[in-house]
Amino acid sequence: MPRVSQDQLDARRHEILAAARACFSRHGYEGATVRRLEDATGLSRGAIFHHFRDKDSLFLAVAEDDAAAMVETVARNGLVQVMRDLLERAKSPDTTGWLGTQLEVSRRLRTDPAFAKRWAERSAAIAEATRERLMRQRDAGVLREDIPLDVLTRFLELAYDGLVLHLAMGRPAGDLGPVLDLVEEAVRRRPTKS
Repeated sequence: MPRVSQDQLDARRHEILAAARACFSRHGYEGATVRRLEDATGLSRGAIFHHFRDKDSLFLAVAEDDAAAMVETVARNGLVQVMRDLLERAKSPDTTGWLGTQLEVSRRLRTDPAFAKRWAERSAAIAEATRERLMRQRDAGVLREDIPLDVLTRFLELAYDGLVLHLAMGRPAGDLGPVLDLVEEAVRRRPTKS
């Protein structure tokens, strides 16, 4: 029997995650039955669950994958950049799937205590990356100093959540660039008057 390389396993895992993201987005967690996951991935349940213990683990892996990408962008460029990237890709099917996953995470946080407990670590990582980025920006003299960092962090998180909801509801994305400019301006240091 030929051996499967780690690259092949990683590629298959990535394919499963992408197809599962679309399935969870389209049908919700409960509606994404194993049969639908098989149809979406083109794989048998055995092949899917060779990579993921169960449906819950698969959903969590999709959400973790999205959260890890978000933490990376926040750490490099800030939460407003995540919003700008999201706006830029708003019409892509991958983004639609990502938005659906975000909404499903939100729903499960309210209705599934076990999931909420598992998700708390990912949520904390996003918040910490945002806070660290804001601290670096404040140290560099770019960020306003008259508002506590915790308030600025929550402000940006609320703006992000609002954008996700706006796009997930199918509202137009084309006119939101100036809104994100305003969000960014709101956290920037104001020039001192002479």
